[in-house]
Amino acid sequence: MLGLIPGAKNTITFTLKDASGATVGTKTLTRTGAKLLGAEEVRLERAVEPSSDAVEAVGNGLYAILGNDSNEQDFMYYYDVNGVLRGEVPVLYYRSHRLLFDDDGLMWFSASTKTFVGMNRLGKLEKIIDLGDRFILHHDYALDGDGNIVSLATDLTRSDHAVQDQVIKVDTTTGEVTQLVDFGEVFPDYKQSTDHSGIDESDPTATNRWDWIHFNTIQLLDDGSALLSARETSTIIKVDDIETDPKVAYMIGEPSVWDGTSYKDSFLSKLGDFGDTGGQHSITYQADDSLPDGQYYIYMFDNNFGYAMTRPDYDWTTIKGISTAQSAKDENSNSQFRKYLVDENAGTYTEVQSFDVPYSPYVSSAQEIDDDVNLVDTGMQGVFGLYDDDGDLEAQYRMALSTSYIYRVYDYDFKGFYFA
Repeated sequence: MLGLIPGAKNTITFTLKDASGATVGTKTLTRTGAKLLGAEEVRLERAVEPSSDAVEAVGNGLYAILGNDSNEQDFMYYYDVNGVLRGEVPVLYYRSHRLLFDDDGLMWFSASTKTFVGMNRLGKLEKIIDLGDRFILHHDYALDGDGNIVSLATDLTRSDHAVQDQVIKVDTTTGEVTQLVDFGEVFPDYKQSTDHSGIDESDPTATNRWDWIHFNTIQLLDDGSALLSARETSTIIKVDDIETDPKVAYMIGEPSVWDGTSYKDSFLSKLGDFGDTGGQHSITYQADDSLPDGQYYIYMFDNNFGYAMTRPDYDWTTIKGISTAQSAKDENSNSQFRKYLVDENAGTYTEVQSFDVPYSPYVSSAQEIDDDVNLVDTGMQGVFGLYDDDGDLEAQYRMALSTSYIYRVYDYDFKGFYFA
């Protein structure tokens, strides 16, 4: 049985139906759920009890909590709408970042900084791919149209110790790893304008790293382009033909961050009086058939935090409403769920939705579950909740973290089984 509450007596009812769907019998049995391998909570604190709308939105789904930084054995956790643990998936170390589902029924995720795995519906690892000695992955990845993984990465062989500025492709059939983009070559003038400082969050033992752009999200579009979120510059960047002949299409954010560089003119024009993002995470591309060609939405967790270790002289308060507070407990700061309408033909973007959420200077995620319900994770506070479109809480959960934060939370469809 899959999805049993660990260490508890579970009552399971099987319902037998005939070809017409009529019930012909039931069978009830009890089983004690398996003992946990990790030390996570079996039941989360529900700071706000789930409303009927929240329960309906999640349905038989689960919340997949994609881990904290760890140098040792760690886990990805599945919780139901009641905040009850329904499964744990072990990873080697570091954390999983995103769940990808291919056409062969495999769920792909990272099991360390050097390892991608493909798990079948019963929890068996059918594929294990090691990245080798040159690259380590970080923060995000996506499946392309051929079922291969396009991932953010760090090149360990660089003499300048630049980190988190590469994109690689991993062939899920052969395991071959190839470099697609070195963004130091795309933005050489901006890179050279930054201070040579930073750390490598994928390798806590590393020192003297140059974290000049710090990508934290990649989204692949059907036309072969990609959207990337660059935390260190508080910029969203679209790159055309990322797997063949990558070229910057446009950027969204505060243009003055890029003063003095050749890409200052690549920014879309902002329509409306709203502040730009600060250190945004988990941007999501959203197509909409009701929109004209060339228009689409991008939504995100806007950390609303103005800071860059490699840009110590930049005045982040240039961005309207931004916080510079380093602590997630700062009472005067908020992050936001934000959604933009992008019009590539007009070269513009405008904010169509936003609401305040608990503050998190780093990490965190946002996901639209349906037209009326949004799942938002405030990572540094270990809090995630469901919000309606006006920002009213429909449910909120709190996790007593053994380490520093939650990286991402996703609503996860329970129609298929992917348990370890």
